[in-house]
Amino acid sequence: MSQELADPRAAIAALRERMGEAIIGQREVIERLLIGLLANGNLLVEGLPGLAKTRAIKALAKNLECDFSRIQFTPDLLPSDVTGTEVYFQAEGGGSFRFEPGPIFANIVLADEINRAPAKVQAALLEAMEERQVTVAGKTHAMAPLFMVMATQNPVEQEGTYPLPEAQMDRFLMHVLITYPPVEDEVEVIRLVRREEIAANAPPQADGAAGPAAAPIAQEAVFAARRAIAAIHVADAMERYMADLVNATRVPDAYGDDLKRWIEVGASPRASLALDRCGRTHAWLAGRDYVDPEDVRAIVADVMRHRLGLTYEAQGEGVTPDAVVAEVVRQVALP
Repeated sequence: MSQELADPRAAIAALRERMGEAIIGQREVIERLLIGLLANGNLLVEGLPGLAKTRAIKALAKNLECDFSRIQFTPDLLPSDVTGTEVYFQAEGGGSFRFEPGPIFANIVLADEINRAPAKVQAALLEAMEERQVTVAGKTHAMAPLFMVMATQNPVEQEGTYPLPEAQMDRFLMHVLITYPPVEDEVEVIRLVRREEIAANAPPQADGAAGPAAAPIAQEAVFAARRAIAAIHVADAMERYMADLVNATRVPDAYGDDLKRWIEVGASPRASLALDRCGRTHAWLAGRDYVDPEDVRAIVADVMRHRLGLTYEAQGEGVTPDAVVAEVVRQVALP
C-alpha cells in the first residue's frame, strides 16, 4: 500500500499544497474546493471575471488522478451536448444505436458560466448532480464513483443570462464566492504568471533535465479520506445546533424583527445535510475527530447563501444573503 493511501490526510495536504502553488492568495477557495471533493458534493463558484475560478478548478483536476472535462455554457447549447446521445452506427448486415457519452461523463466536470445556457440545458445536469446517473433514450447510464460538478458564474453582465432555478441551486452543496485578492497577493500573481510564461517559452531541455513531474494524487486517497470523514463524531448537541440554524430561516419571526423582514423562503433539509457533511469534512481537515461549533460556523455561509429567498424589502435595503446568515448565526444559541 502506498504512503498516500495509508495516510489520506498527508495525500490531501499534498493536494492542497500543489493547488496553492498554482493559485496565489485564495486559500479559502482552495479549502472549499477540497471540502466539496471530500464531502462528495457539487459546487457553484461565483466571482468576477479574472479571479481564477476556472484556474482553481483546473488546478484541482490537474493534481488529482481523474478525468476532467470542461463545458462552456452558451445560449445555443443543447442538452445532448452535455449528456451525450444515441448515435446510429452502420455495419455489415445492418446497424445499431450506441450511446456516445457527453462531457458530463468525467470525474470532475467544469460547467463554465452555467447561467449562460437556458433552463433546458441546465436541467440536463440535475439528474447527474443528484442521482449520479444520466437517462438518455430511456436508458440509464451511471456516473463514475468519483464525480462532481463545479459550476462557475459571473455576478455581473446579467444580460442574456438565465438565472439558475431554485431546484438546481439547492443541489449545489456549497455556493463559493471569490473576491479580489490583496495587493500583496496580486504582486505574487504577476510573478507566478511571468514564471509560467518563461517556462512555456524556454527551449526544450535534455531528457530528465527538469526532473520528473510529481505523480497526481490517487483517487483511492479521496475515498479513504471520505471513509475517515464518515467516522467523525457529531454530538447530539451539534446535530441540534445545525438543525436549529436551518430552522431559524423557516421561522424567522421567532428570531427577531430583522430576520422576519428579510427572509421570505427558508432553507431546505438539504441545508442541514450539507452542514453535517461539510462540518465533518472541515473538522477532518483541521485534524480533529469531532465537530465543534467553529466547524459549522466556518462553512454555514457557503452552505446557506444560495438556499435563502429574500424579501423585496431586504433586496431594497441592500441586505445580502451573507448578512442574513450572519444574523441567523448571531441569534441561534450555541450548544
